[in-house]
Amino acid sequence: MSVESLKVQIIKKAWEDPEFKKLLLADPKGAIKQEFGIDVPADVELKVVEETSSSYYLVIPPAPDAASADNSVKYTWT
Repeated sequence: MSVESLKVQIIKKAWEDPEFKKLLLADPKGAIKQEFGIDVPADVELKVVEETSSSYYLVIPPAPDAASADNSVKYTWT
């Protein structure tokens, strides 16, 4: 499963299950492990935030050159 596919599944589950959403906001790694059986590596910092009608979050990924030059960048932890 790709990270993008996992993200879609996590969002869908959070929309459908208020208890999962609550756990996801409080303990993202624990919620993902519990629901999907996936261990997020300890060296991966995972933050979950909830957008509202008055707040929006823009995520800026590493520049392609920086990501390819840094062999420690891991996009496939699933």
